[in-house]
Amino acid sequence: MSIRVMLVDDQVLLRTGFRMVLAAQPDMEVVAEAGDGAEALEVLRTAEADVVLMDVRMPKLDGVEATRRICGREGAPKVLILTTFDLDEYAFSALKAGASGFMLKDVPPGELLAAIRAVHSGDAVVAPSTTRRLLDRFAPMLPGTAGGRGSGGPGRPELERLTDREREVMLLVAQGLSNGEIAARLVLSEATVKTHVGRILTKLELRDRVQVVVMAYESGLVRAQGPGGATRA
Repeated sequence: MSIRVMLVDDQVLLRTGFRMVLAAQPDMEVVAEAGDGAEALEVLRTAEADVVLMDVRMPKLDGVEATRRICGREGAPKVLILTTFDLDEYAFSALKAGASGFMLKDVPPGELLAAIRAVHSGDAVVAPSTTRRLLDRFAPMLPGTAGGRGSGGPGRPELERLTDREREVMLLVAQGLSNGEIAARLVLSEATVKTHVGRILTKLELRDRVQVVVMAYESGLVRAQGPGGATRA
C-alpha cells in the first residue's frame, strides 16, 4: 500500500519540488496539498493522509497550531515538520504539539523519503541528540517546561507508572542515546530496550520517543543547560 502524503507549505515551488520527488517513489503518493494551516485543516476533512509534511511559518494559521489541531483528532496522520533553521523555536513548539519530528527543508531527497517511511511506521525521525539540542536551546525560555516560565517543576504523577528500569531507560532516551547505546550502557539486548521504550510510550500515553524527551524536560527529570547539553535532575 502507498503512503499517502499531504504537503502543507505556502511556497508553491517547494511543494512542486517535494511532489516530484515523492511521485517517483513506488510506495508513496501525494494525496493533498495546502498553502497554510487553515487550508490544511479544511482539506483533511475529506482527504485521507498518512503523513503530513508541515511547514511552520505560514500565513493565516501557522504550522504549530495546525499540528496541534491535527494531532488532537482521532486517527490523526503523523506530522513531520519542515523548517528552514536547525534551531527553531517553532520546531520546538511543534514537537510539543504532537509532531513526530522535524527536518530541514534542504534535506537530501533520500533522507526525506526515509523520514516519511519512518514516521509512517511509527518511529520518530529526529535523532534524539538533535531533539535534545533543540530542547537545550529553547526549554529554559518557553512556558510549561522545566526551568521555563510557568514550569510546574518535577513530579509528573504519570511517571509513577514506570518501573525503575523504565525510568532509567527514559532518562537515557532524553539524554540523546539510541536504543543500541542504551543497550550497551545497561548491558541489555537492543530488543529489550525497544520493549522498554514501547512500554514507556504506552504507560505515559505518548506517540513516540520525541515526546518522551519533551516530557523528561517538562517533568524536570532532565535539565537544559544551553550549549553544554542536558543533565539529569
